[in-house]
Amino acid sequence: MRPRPGEVLHFSEDPTITRFVPHVAPTSREAEAYVWAVGHDRAPDYWFPRQCPRAMAWVIDGTSDVDRDRIVGAGCGDRVHAVEYGWLDALRTTRLYAYRLPAGLFRPIASPGSQPHAMVATEPVEPLGPAEEVGDLLACHAAAGIQLRVLDNLWPFWDEVVRSTLGHSGIRLANAKPRPAVPTSFPRPAVPTSFPRPAVPT
Repeated sequence: MRPRPGEVLHFSEDPTITRFVPHVAPTSREAEAYVWAVGHDRAPDYWFPRQCPRAMAWVIDGTSDVDRDRIVGAGCGDRVHAVEYGWLDALRTTRLYAYRLPAGLFRPIASPGSQPHAMVATEPVEPLGPAEEVGDLLACHAAAGIQLRVLDNLWPFWDEVVRSTLGHSGIRLANAKPRPAVPTSFPRPAVPTSFPRPAVPT
């Protein structure tokens, strides 16, 4: 589910919204009231249940080959999303809806020193039509060629991502499991430390 030209999207589990009014979101760092939406590139950030914690990373200009191969994986596309096992059933069963909104009412918003991560409007906005069901969220990822990893704990992966040269976003991380008591590293492919010696004929 992506916006068409001239549109932005707002994702919700409520299919009955007829008018979006600016508000200060409880999880927002912004003090000003906004209507929030996303464009084409950031729509996949919201192919999840609203409260689902997710850690996401993608290749950008300046991403090193080492980071791409180490975190995304060589030949595995340009983007990876990670969730916890405990959210997998919700990911399979949540009914998510998208509202198409007129892009002309919105402007990009970004954190200092970063690229825009959302679109915002400061006046009420009416959808261009009724809510559209997004459908199978796993299938959305598959169709977009986005890896979806299911992990026991998000923090080792997230810590590697934020230290990398990849673009990244973490949403609802306050809902994730606590950090492991003992620091762990993000799993990497096993590399043998020794190799079997060839058999010697006797």
